[in-house]
Amino acid sequence: IIVSSIGIAMVNVSSEANSNPMVQLQKGYRVAMTLAVIGFYFITSWLLGVDEDIEDGGISSSFNFFLCGIVGMACAYIIVLSTQYYTDYEYAPVQSIAKASTTGHGTNIIVGVSVGMKATLVPTVTVAISVLVAYHLGERTNIGDGHNAGLFGTAVATMGMLSNAVYILSMNNFGPIADNAGGITEMSMQPEHVRDATDRLDAAGNVTKAITKGYSIGSASMACFLLFGAFMDEFSEFAGIPFRSVDIAKPEVLVGGLLGSMIIFYFTGLTISAVGRTAHEVVLEVRRQFKENPDILTYKAKPDYERCVALVTKAALKEMQFPALVCVGTPVAVGLVFRFIGEYQNKPLLGAEVLAAYLMFGTVTGILMALFLDTAGGAWDNAKKYIELGNFGGKNSDAHKASITGDTVGDPFKDTAGPSLHVVIKLLSTTILVAGPLFIARTSS
Repeated sequence: IIVSSIGIAMVNVSSEANSNPMVQLQKGYRVAMTLAVIGFYFITSWLLGVDEDIEDGGISSSFNFFLCGIVGMACAYIIVLSTQYYTDYEYAPVQSIAKASTTGHGTNIIVGVSVGMKATLVPTVTVAISVLVAYHLGERTNIGDGHNAGLFGTAVATMGMLSNAVYILSMNNFGPIADNAGGITEMSMQPEHVRDATDRLDAAGNVTKAITKGYSIGSASMACFLLFGAFMDEFSEFAGIPFRSVDIAKPEVLVGGLLGSMIIFYFTGLTISAVGRTAHEVVLEVRRQFKENPDILTYKAKPDYERCVALVTKAALKEMQFPALVCVGTPVAVGLVFRFIGEYQNKPLLGAEVLAAYLMFGTVTGILMALFLDTAGGAWDNAKKYIELGNFGGKNSDAHKASITGDTVGDPFKDTAGPSLHVVIKLLSTTILVAGPLFIARTSS
């Protein structure tokens, strides 16, 4: 909180009218991260200073854990930069979507999907390297069991990654504030230069929202590795049998992995289709109001806002009931089915092994899917903003119409399905851990 507050205080208003808001936001983030590095050194020295020299290297445990924290911070910073590159219209990926819009709606969608898919590379590789480095740094401290020390090193890296969470959340809040400011400006028919300024802020807000989502999914990736370790330990304790590895060569275990990956795609489809159905109802309601009261189009009469808000709110609550039930009920059902199969085959941990594969495959698939959805949605939105600045024909051009189609597709990606997957990833681990005793088979042994 302290370092993020100082970083927020360092964000200034630029004197240049056309300046990029991301420059100031990144400056504040770098200040907060620098202070976090300094603070992390003193905290690890104070709380983790065992200072028992390692036989080979002679490095204190506190310094190793400090390095784990640095690994987490570096991971977060790389994810932030990568997300900005793929969603800010100052860079090539978003500009390529805008250029593709000049040849039609289809090419806009094709290039947008490709940008979202390519954007998963850097965060995935970064998290993978960070987990390995943090684990082995922790393992080399020789504190207790090597594996547990490695897990603790990963936990410290996760804490390092979250050391600037307050600043990242404030950047996330910037997004909807700028978006609503733009809407108010347009509805109140402010001068064009005011709308240009809010458009610039709105574009930066799209980037900050995407950054927050990338940061969130990156920290969830590291935390899920810890939860998986807790999963193994908990089931070992429940069963009274060592549970150290999962053999994916077993057909039952492979089936569990396939089901875990499938549920991510199915859940994503449910959330996107929910948006589609609700949008259909809203369009019909808007058309009805225009037809019954044409003065709305000439600003002589106000539309019935309450009707549209109520429609969307009710749909938001109703449409998520079944997807939530699927996410909670499926791992329980899978675990129980394979628990009874394990009883029949005299394999007490079969249900646990299947759920381990379900959890790991589902988590990995969910991370990649969320990165794709969050980044593609933000890139489509800012491609539209880039065209509205006057590029490729500007507003009301054919390219602009195509970019609106891309933005319409991207909204349920980045605002519904992507953020929902962040919750699903954590929900999988929590549900399986809480219901763990149900999945241990009773066998003759």
